[in-house]
Amino acid sequence: MGDLTTFNIDADRWDQTTFIGRLKHFFNITDPRTVLVSNKELDKAKVLVESCRSGNIPANTTQEQLYYAKRLYDSAFHPDSGERMNLIGRMSFQVPGGMALTGFMLQFYRSVPAVVFWQWVNQSFNALVNYTNRNAASPITVKQMGIAYVSATSTALATAVGLNLYTKKAPPLLARWVPFIAVAAANCVNIPMMRQQELINGITVTDESDNRLGNSKKAAVKGITQVVVSRITMAAPGMILLPILMEHLEKYPFMQRIKVLHAPLQVLLAGGFLLFMVPAACALFPQRCSLEVSKLEPELRDRILARYGDNVQYVYFNKGL
Repeated sequence: MGDLTTFNIDADRWDQTTFIGRLKHFFNITDPRTVLVSNKELDKAKVLVESCRSGNIPANTTQEQLYYAKRLYDSAFHPDSGERMNLIGRMSFQVPGGMALTGFMLQFYRSVPAVVFWQWVNQSFNALVNYTNRNAASPITVKQMGIAYVSATSTALATAVGLNLYTKKAPPLLARWVPFIAVAAANCVNIPMMRQQELINGITVTDESDNRLGNSKKAAVKGITQVVVSRITMAAPGMILLPILMEHLEKYPFMQRIKVLHAPLQVLLAGGFLLFMVPAACALFPQRCSLEVSKLEPELRDRILARYGDNVQYVYFNKGL
């Protein structure tokens, strides 16, 4: 079994200061197979993780069992609150959920009713994902969630329908890219709106040892901006390259004979892209984000300098996913 008395279950298994290290980490916790794990097993994993943190590792527990428990814990429990996240909002559900929505948005892009329906479904899904992966230290009211949802959905629908009508006489490929433009535009609205409390009141920042230093709006802006970039990057390859591929494939006679399979084919191909892009996009920036003290709001910066001097050069915060 080996000596586990000094085992730190919260220590990074891979170097989180490098993209490759973060990529390995997110491949581990965004594995779509973890969505099949029962709540009972997830709760057992949480108990094991918490036992390890308190130094009470059960007898005969192996290091691999601890790693597996931490993998399940990271995939299903919020890093701030420790609460089990809803299944659909987890990053591990991004592949099965995202592949279906991406495939259908790319297939049913020609008619306005289809565009409206699938953009609405997609934004409903995104709103739940954004709420689930927010910084839980900044609560949001039901009213604010409603405003965020309506704003993002309206943006997506206005963009998609407007461009759909505009591209009627444009080359077919341009019309196929409308869903991606709508998704990108909505992400720029949905995520900041869903996390507006962080922009209004600031996000909790700590020192390297996780001692709370205060709240910073500038840290919130940095974290939310990185999340928006990550989400658009996550969708981009599939929603940009798949239309090019389908535009080419649909010219072949055999594809003309199996039109009913075009949607399932796009769903499967979208899943292939997302299997890699979900962890890759999450790994673009460290989840534990940092900001130089000199770039903070003057009041918070001066308070930190007065108390810690030059001992604290950076503040840290969870940017969300």
